[in-house]
Amino acid sequence: MQKNCSVVILAAGYSSRMGQLKFALTLSDGTTFIERIVKQYLRFGCEEIVVVVNKEGLNYLDKSNLIERNNFIIALNEYPERERFYSLKTGLLKLKNTKHVFIQNVDNPFVNSKVLDALYINRAEADFVKPMFKNKGGHPILITNKIAKEIILQKDYTIHLNNFLKSYLCKEVEVGDENILININTIDEYLNL
Repeated sequence: MQKNCSVVILAAGYSSRMGQLKFALTLSDGTTFIERIVKQYLRFGCEEIVVVVNKEGLNYLDKSNLIERNNFIIALNEYPERERFYSLKTGLLKLKNTKHVFIQNVDNPFVNSKVLDALYINRAEADFVKPMFKNKGGHPILITNKIAKEIILQKDYTIHLNNFLKSYLCKEVEVGDENILININTIDEYLNL
């Protein structure tokens, strides 16, 4: 069942510590990070799925048949050195008209419907909803359309998302899933999966 929400998947980083595209890394079942993430959001019922990539990532997607391209929209970040907030803004500009937007990092492929449901159920409680595990905040987060519009209007792309969100009301939701804390940035972290 389709829900009135979208997701922006941030995958435009250079992956310099990893030495290869993070979204193309494989899990034990052979699926790539990006395949698993897109499938989870499709199952959940997101109206629009936007994947933000850099030129290298776009070239990789064009040459591979990694995942069905009709399941998501590609947003090209031509300036990945401007980092995460700019990537988010680039992805949000591709959305048409949805009320709430998940922000998903590609370096955590373990998103699941239980966590997404917990965030979505609480969407009316605050400006954004953040999953928690034992008092630690994780990902993804769910923002309102109001925040999405204000991110798009923001001129300072060097701002850190956490700092930007400090002036908004947050609802923290305990999800009982430690996977929300995972960030895979190095080969060692990847090998320790």
